[in-house]
Amino acid sequence: MFDIKDYLTNIYRIEDQILEEYISCWTTYNIPKKTIMTAPGETERFFYFVRKGIQKSYFQNEGKQHVIAFAYAPSFSGIPESFFTQTPSKYFLETITDSTFLRISFEKHQELMKKHRPIETLFRKATEQFLMGMIQRHHELMAFDIETRFKIFVKRSPHLLNMVAQKDLASYLRMDSTNFSKLMNNVRI
Repeated sequence: MFDIKDYLTNIYRIEDQILEEYISCWTTYNIPKKTIMTAPGETERFFYFVRKGIQKSYFQNEGKQHVIAFAYAPSFSGIPESFFTQTPSKYFLETITDSTFLRISFEKHQELMKKHRPIETLFRKATEQFLMGMIQRHHELMAFDIETRFKIFVKRSPHLLNMVAQKDLASYLRMDSTNFSKLMNNVRI
């Protein structure tokens, strides 16, 4: 199990007493594999910290899944823009494996951000990191061919090759499963 305190402190260090109060408001939540946690049209009421398991976010278009992201320990999970703006999600969040989380409600998160400015700063920093990651991923998808995208992914997240279905990894990398399979067989990892 991963420690949320260490994870948050690595993003932005805040006074222990404030951090302990904030962390005490997160509760344990378990979900079995292949469970849709959030569907399009639903508003994300909780923000999650993954302690165990893997989830994927994806949208459907013409009956085909398009994987946006994977979440796994230690990281946040959920539909962040739906949570932070309290607007309906445009895509799905689903567990790939049995998953254990800590979660906090939107109301409690807002209350503690108003009470403690450092918590608001912490989540601004977390949002900045998330945005940087999304821009990097967008750049990779726009600028690189499939082999380069595959190599970058394998270097960054090799553990997912044995934990996530190849069709989901191929979707995430914006290639078809046949090309992904060829790259798995031909590119030295």
